[in-house]
Amino acid sequence: MFTRRAALTVALSALGSGALPATASALPRSPATTTPPAARAALPRPTGRHVVGTRSLPLTDVGRGDPFASPPGPRELMVQLWYPTGSPAPSPHRRGPAAPYTDPGTAAALEADWGMRPGVLKGVGTHARAGGRPAPWTRSAVVLSHGRGASRVLTSGLAEELASHGHLVAAVDHTYDAAAVRFPDGRLLLGALPAEVDDWEAQDRLEVGVRAADLRCVADALCRRARPFAGVAVQRVGLLGHSLGGAAAAEAMRLDRRFVAGLDLDGGLFGASVPETGLDRPFLLLTSSPDHETWARWRAHHRHWGRHLHLAGGGHLSATDVPALAEAAGLRERWPEPLFDEFLGTIAPHRAATVTRACATAFFDRFLLGLRRPLLDAPAPRYPELRFRWARGA
Repeated sequence: MFTRRAALTVALSALGSGALPATASALPRSPATTTPPAARAALPRPTGRHVVGTRSLPLTDVGRGDPFASPPGPRELMVQLWYPTGSPAPSPHRRGPAAPYTDPGTAAALEADWGMRPGVLKGVGTHARAGGRPAPWTRSAVVLSHGRGASRVLTSGLAEELASHGHLVAAVDHTYDAAAVRFPDGRLLLGALPAEVDDWEAQDRLEVGVRAADLRCVADALCRRARPFAGVAVQRVGLLGHSLGGAAAAEAMRLDRRFVAGLDLDGGLFGASVPETGLDRPFLLLTSSPDHETWARWRAHHRHWGRHLHLAGGGHLSATDVPALAEAAGLRERWPEPLFDEFLGTIAPHRAATVTRACATAFFDRFLLGLRRPLLDAPAPRYPELRFRWARGA
């Protein structure tokens, strides 16, 4: 079972609410002169039939001040969209270049904060093409919230997968929480949240409240009738969050009935009221840790379809791109062994991605598109790593 303080001990450094590496100084560095060349990392190929496009757009919540900004100003976000383009799949000879994984400034900040081999993120292979527009028939959207101190880019593989199955994905960079956020005017705003505070309960409430408002702001933009943010008229919106993003997704869902379903990837429900109130819409909890007291309280109060599924052998980062990047990034050599084992687990990276993507696709296909997927009904021999810990509703 993970707790914030247990994660602190394992990581040997200050870890935040989402249990992510807080500073690069906590991780050992290999001298640059002795670092061997690494293989190029690549995201798993999407399994859906649709060609995926992507673009990033700024979004300002003009009516809300940013409590983390100095000097004060309105809350500014960056949102990356992934979407089915509706275009026919190009032949191998006519494919254009894939979209870059991220920009150089964000890459450098993530590599430093997370103890990755410098330059590794520049070469990550993606499967989306930059630009284009969502297919006009696109009606479902999934708003995605990253972990504390992470970045929207670290869930790119999962976003590509959902988009390939027909969903629009809007991944939010929570400014001053994310490791770095690049805006179109050239500004690079680095993470500024504390690694340690005197009152974690108050800090969790603050951070989750800001994140939940961010997610609702994105929903406002996606669902507006005049000039919708993504260029298509979205009708059904779901939520997906990793780590602290899972708590934010649950809280946003509690506050806003436009969100019809939510998925929490290994996020303790810190800072949210959901453990006491439950939810009255479908909610899926997919965890690497067997259980946590906030999850137990949520299960006791949940009032609709719900599942708690456990990924045996998983680590806290198994649902992100990090396992696919680990070898090229040199994480086994650069992270302390307890940190590597705790956050990446023992499951093979490709299996972690396969199981996570199958669960997410089955969930959102069912509750956003109305397509019944048996994976969420009972244990399946095809996915022996997936354990049903709790279920409510058929």
